[in-house]
Amino acid sequence: MTKKILTRLLLVAFVFGFSTESSAQFWKKKKKEAPKTAAKPKPKPKKGGIQPYSKVVTKEHKTDEGLFKVHQKDNSYLFEIPDSLLRREMLMVTRIAKTASGIGFGGGKTNTQVLRWEKKNKQILLRVVSHSVVADTLLPVHEAVVNSNLEPILFSFPIKAFSKDSTATVIDATSLFSTDVKPLGFPNFYRRAYQATRMDKTRSYIDRVSSYPRNIEVRHVKTYFANKAPSNSAVGSITLEMSNSMVLLPKVPMKRRYFDERVGWFARGQTDYGLKDQKSKTVRYLDRYRLEVKDEDIEKFKRGELVEPKKQIVYYVDRATPKEWVPYIIQGVNDWQVAFEAAGFKNAIVGKMAPTKEEDPEYSPEDVRYSVIRYLASPIPNANGPHVSDPRSGEILESDINWYHNVMTLLHNWFFVQTAAINEDARSNNFKTETMGRLIRFVSSHELGHTLGLPHNMGSSVAYPVDSLRSATFTKKYGTAPSIMDYARFNYVAQPEDKGVALMPDIGPYDKYSINWGYRPILDKTAEEEKETLDKWILDKADNPMYHFGRQQFGVVDPSAQTEDLGDDAIKASDYGIKNLKRILPRLEEWTTEKGQTYDEMATMYGQVIGQFGRYMGHVSSNVGGIYENYKTADQEGAVYTHVDKAHQKAALKFVINQLFKTPTWMLDKDLFSKTQSSGALERVRSLQVRTLNSLLSADRMARMIENETLNGAKAYNLVSMFSDVRKGIWSELYSGRTIDTYRRNLQKAHVERLDFLLNDAKNQRGRFGTPSVNVGQSDIKSFARGELTRLKRDVRNAASRASNTTSRYHLQDVLARIEVALDPK
Repeated sequence: MTKKILTRLLLVAFVFGFSTESSAQFWKKKKKEAPKTAAKPKPKPKKGGIQPYSKVVTKEHKTDEGLFKVHQKDNSYLFEIPDSLLRREMLMVTRIAKTASGIGFGGGKTNTQVLRWEKKNKQILLRVVSHSVVADTLLPVHEAVVNSNLEPILFSFPIKAFSKDSTATVIDATSLFSTDVKPLGFPNFYRRAYQATRMDKTRSYIDRVSSYPRNIEVRHVKTYFANKAPSNSAVGSITLEMSNSMVLLPKVPMKRRYFDERVGWFARGQTDYGLKDQKSKTVRYLDRYRLEVKDEDIEKFKRGELVEPKKQIVYYVDRATPKEWVPYIIQGVNDWQVAFEAAGFKNAIVGKMAPTKEEDPEYSPEDVRYSVIRYLASPIPNANGPHVSDPRSGEILESDINWYHNVMTLLHNWFFVQTAAINEDARSNNFKTETMGRLIRFVSSHELGHTLGLPHNMGSSVAYPVDSLRSATFTKKYGTAPSIMDYARFNYVAQPEDKGVALMPDIGPYDKYSINWGYRPILDKTAEEEKETLDKWILDKADNPMYHFGRQQFGVVDPSAQTEDLGDDAIKASDYGIKNLKRILPRLEEWTTEKGQTYDEMATMYGQVIGQFGRYMGHVSSNVGGIYENYKTADQEGAVYTHVDKAHQKAALKFVINQLFKTPTWMLDKDLFSKTQSSGALERVRSLQVRTLNSLLSADRMARMIENETLNGAKAYNLVSMFSDVRKGIWSELYSGRTIDTYRRNLQKAHVERLDFLLNDAKNQRGRFGTPSVNVGQSDIKSFARGELTRLKRDVRNAASRASNTTSRYHLQDVLARIEVALDPK
């Protein structure tokens, strides 16, 4: 190959080699510099999905900071729930805040539920938590309890956004309160009663939502279509304002104190599957405030010195309360200090005037940190003291006493009819401020006791001998009953000659005992370990009637635990009471009328006299067929249930016959009738007699008497004797030949009607409130009714032929015809 050719080949190789390299570089560069594919834009949040915080919570929202941040815009409400509060338990308390006429009362609690907010995927769930069934988390059975109690979901909310620091979740909570969520709205029993069919959204709305450090308050107005509206029925609907209070429960529950039925206390229960008992068992524990000793005072407390609690119990009096009554209401609160001193604390409880906005800008009666005595401009003659408590421990979180303006009417009427015979301050339509103030203080103390955890103790007042209630020395020391939680009211036993006698109860020996039993800390012991100490405190007082507890009854079986009674002998106390009524009646016009005014007040107080007389008849007649109830444990001697003594039952019926069934002519004041009513005197007496008669001849009372005779034989006051005594008392004219007056004719017809009812219409009765069921058809009740009607038929026929006048003869002929129809309805 020539040199020239070789050179050309090399040149070509060089050129091609260069070109190849250049080409590679070119393609590399081209690839690198090629225009990039446009980055896909971030997908916009779907409408209704999770949005940026700033898109959800805008400048147009008003924010209320508290337990949750609540953001409001127009009619929508956003909850910003901190992650730290997810899965924390909260108590939802539902009340009727404002009501239509005829539907309960404002402030009345309708439902309580424990709720838990929980995050699940892209939702917030609101679950209902139950504490009724439990087991220790360390026990195997706990898993079975959990598997058998899946928490229902009350509501679900799509997550709207997360807070800027991602520590909170935002939801729209509007629909929870704007729709008809039944646990948060109108109670089912009212819906059924008034045939409320559905909510009208066009007339329902959220009024406001307020957030406080430990609770959220919601007010919403609900309107329901209702076929039987109790008021304004032409509208065909019911409108009321509901209140929902969502309260954060303490992170660490308070130590429980276990309930004992021998001491009266509001309590709650759980079925505990984790106990060593070979069955499921309900454990009950007290509702009470968390009253604890400061760490630095523990040694003082152990030495028996009074110490101040870590947190004082404070009640604030609503600023809407009339100024003249504020000091008395506050004193009613402070009266309980002596009871807490018995439990080892000083300054444990205090009443204060609610602060103004200037004094405390954060104060609100809706804030769960404040317990409030609310004054309500309402015609309801009442007051009540509900409280809100932690279902896990019984800790009272807050309480509100609802004080209705017309409670003063109730106090006036009681005080007048029970004390005017011996008390000049009670003899007018309007009492002096000091007199009414003292009565308000009494009710304030009573209602305050409920908020502390104490129920009514209807067994308190029988502790005092009747004649001791006539002693100034005794009553000034002990009051008229050992407990202000009894319905002992005012001293109707005292007679005009009993100068200086006390007229009403104060915080008494039982109140101090029960507060000590429930509130005194038992240090260094668990709830289980302190039971032994609590039992000893009860046994130390067991034989002293001042410390006896008698539960409130709805249908009296135990005559020692009645409302409105005084003293250990109803017959004796009622006799004194009737003597005082006979002193009041002739002075009614003098004490109740004013120049230029009508006789309305006199008519009202005459009705109060009749009503008080009726109470005395109830107090006494309840002894017939009565059974005393005295709670005991197995280590105490004696019976829990004891029948009233035979002689006392017989004496009680005799008293009713003499005072009521023999026409009480002392109450028939013709001059009074001529000024207060066109008619009605006959009906007043008839209705009072019939009410007592029907109560005496009630199926449950007769069943108790039959059982008493079966168990105790001749020691029992039996049904044969009772029927005979009633017959002789009501039909005495059959055997004496005397003229039968109008009042007695009415009573005798009522007796036949009652026997007819027992024979032909009385139904079996289901046991209620602790009383047993009665099978009327298979018991001796109908047999006795038939036998008594047959006996009366014979006696009436014999008497009719020798009746002293035509009216009596016609009456007996009519009665005879009624008896024959009763015995043979066909």
